[in-house]
Amino acid sequence: MTSSTAAARGPIAQDPASSHARRNGQGQQHNPPLHAAPSQKLLTVLITVPSLDAGAADEGAIDLVRMLATAGHHPIVVSSGGRLEPDVETAGGEFIRLNTASRNPFIIVRNSIALTQLIRARPCDILHAHGRTAAWSALIAARVSGVPFVTSWYKGFRQQNLLKRLYNGVMARGDRVIAVNDQIAELITERHRTPVNRITVIPTAVDFDRFDPAKVDVERVKAVRDVWGVHKSVKVILVVGRILRRKGHHIVVQAVRRLKEIGLKDFVCVFAGEDQGRTRYTGEVWDLVLATDTTDVIRLAAAVDDMPAALSAATVVVSAAIQQEGLQRALLEALAMEVPVVVSDLAAGPDVVLAPPAVSEERMTGLRFASGDATALAAALIRIFSLPEATRRSIGRRGREWVLGQFDPSAATAQMLALYSEVASTRRDG
Repeated sequence: MTSSTAAARGPIAQDPASSHARRNGQGQQHNPPLHAAPSQKLLTVLITVPSLDAGAADEGAIDLVRMLATAGHHPIVVSSGGRLEPDVETAGGEFIRLNTASRNPFIIVRNSIALTQLIRARPCDILHAHGRTAAWSALIAARVSGVPFVTSWYKGFRQQNLLKRLYNGVMARGDRVIAVNDQIAELITERHRTPVNRITVIPTAVDFDRFDPAKVDVERVKAVRDVWGVHKSVKVILVVGRILRRKGHHIVVQAVRRLKEIGLKDFVCVFAGEDQGRTRYTGEVWDLVLATDTTDVIRLAAAVDDMPAALSAATVVVSAAIQQEGLQRALLEALAMEVPVVVSDLAAGPDVVLAPPAVSEERMTGLRFASGDATALAAALIRIFSLPEATRRSIGRRGREWVLGQFDPSAATAQMLALYSEVASTRRDG
């Protein structure tokens, strides 16, 4: 746990020896000290993100717009757009459409020219990239114009070959690199040898006012269950997020088959997420559903508009990630809604989910299983289902208390604005 992360989240007492070492300046330090500028200069920040649909980068860009606009700054979002596009204006930003989702090298270069022109026309003080295709154009534009270049990492990218490593590496070339947690910061350093004084850990912001179970009425929950075709007495296993192989939906299907095989009844598993049609994975998942005879207990639903209600409808939220996921917003939101979670060891670290044996049963907020192990996932789900309702509610309440204490959005906002103030002063003449 780094000192700046602790400032944003509050104290974490997971590993007393490690915490003591870091407090005394030992070990690796990912967060350099940030100092707010003495003057409150209002900034124009150009935010570029491949799409505005439902990914971590997409929602992170919207959060950033909200932070900046609330503080009086001018955020401009350049993106190919998507269903979250209206949220840019609602949050107080300006939207400009550009095909930043394309991997075509010619389009990337063309985008860099457009970004350079935009930087000079406004003018912009900082260029912040969320996502690799957008980052390549942004890197070129930032170097030409002399504007500080910032990147945000939300997950660990696969690096199956040298070309992929080069492609991913653009995210480590920011003048400052933002990681959502310590695990991602360490991955950046390990893979790309990025100096630790260029990496800052700033947790994902969560709207705890919106994700408050006390503010979700039964009618909203019923409406979501009706869409899913699920009776109120049926337990719901909810998997939130885009249908991508790295998120492990196939592992969940195999676990659900095991639940059926042992005779478990009155449960449904809902995959609530978008299929952007970029891979054949959704078809593979449905083929597996057919092959495992689980069509009666698995629902492939679209992305949910009323996520607080969807989480309230869930008995348990699952992330079966088979690749390092960083800090998943959906898990933080589930915990905020007092829902127990079951996660793979690549889906979330101990800074997010308190699970035995790292903590006692009386402190747990969920369960953890080995990534890729469908049998272990099934066992964890059986354990959650077998708990008395009062015990599940206690676990849920501890989850909300935990994330409220560790992921303070106001502290994360202050840290982000301090970083911007510092990097804006480093602008070079273009």
